[in-house]
Amino acid sequence: MYSFLRQTTVALRALLVLTLVLGVLYPALLLGIGRAVPARADGSPLTVDGRVAGSRLLAQESTGRAWFHPRPSAPGLDGSASGGSNLGPNEPDQVAAIAERRTTVARTEGIDPADVPADALTASSSGLDPHISPEYAEIQVDRVARARGLQADRVRDLVEQATEQPPLGFLGQPTVNVAVLNASLPEADRS
Repeated sequence: MYSFLRQTTVALRALLVLTLVLGVLYPALLLGIGRAVPARADGSPLTVDGRVAGSRLLAQESTGRAWFHPRPSAPGLDGSASGGSNLGPNEPDQVAAIAERRTTVARTEGIDPADVPADALTASSSGLDPHISPEYAEIQVDRVARARGLQADRVRDLVEQATEQPPLGFLGQPTVNVAVLNASLPEADRS
């Protein structure tokens, strides 16, 4: 009986210590870290005119000539349905989708189909990536400038401001955050 009580006491103490450490201290530590970097911990909200209009981390539907277009999305930019198409590069449906996108982008932007960047043709693995290449942003500048009645150089400045450099300066390529870029356009219209 003594052995049973001793083991039970040790088990209860271990339960209390682990509950305190893993159930209270660890979550409090993570909450503190999250508060130290509030934008990331809160979903990186994107504000326009003082109100939250989306997230810097998610592409948003932007149709029409007056907006920069994000990469194609297999789930249709639906955050609850994140994911790729899972089609291989030689899958007939994928080949047809890329050909159709190439034609559409070339026609919309008034460029040669051979000049359409790859990220304008293929979706990201999540289907929600807000980033495009600077090359894809550049081919959209003239269309957006004309539609908004802005100078192309002013729109290029906005693209430059929305361009994110690779982490540590060498891990990857520069990218343009389309969500941030499109959020800056209404302010540019007013100035």
